[in-house]
Amino acid sequence: LKQAIAESFTDRTLPPGRPQGPEGPAFASQGFRAAVPDLKVTVEKMIVAGDYVTVHMSFNGHFTGSFGQTQGKGQPIAFIATDLLKVEDGRITDNWHIEDNLTLLQEMGIGS
Repeated sequence: LKQAIAESFTDRTLPPGRPQGPEGPAFASQGFRAAVPDLKVTVEKMIVAGDYVTVHMSFNGHFTGSFGQTQGKGQPIAFIATDLLKVEDGRITDNWHIEDNLTLLQEMGIGS
């Protein structure tokens, strides 16, 4: 991850509680993988246009860890996300992302 992300990395859609900069993606990944240890990420589509890469992904696994105050019960997790990445000199400098958080939270038993 450190080799792919520039020191100047900026998350343009930074969620509350996530650190800005290159630490942010690692922070998010570690926290979510603790909640869903068997997480599988599949790149469904990738489009490259100049300095920009759009990646559409699916995420699958089982919620067996904890997420905030909620403890998983082994329920299956399946949601999608799309990232728009700006790449300079072979490293990601900027990221805009959107996740299907409603589906994710419902699957975790957090949302209705």
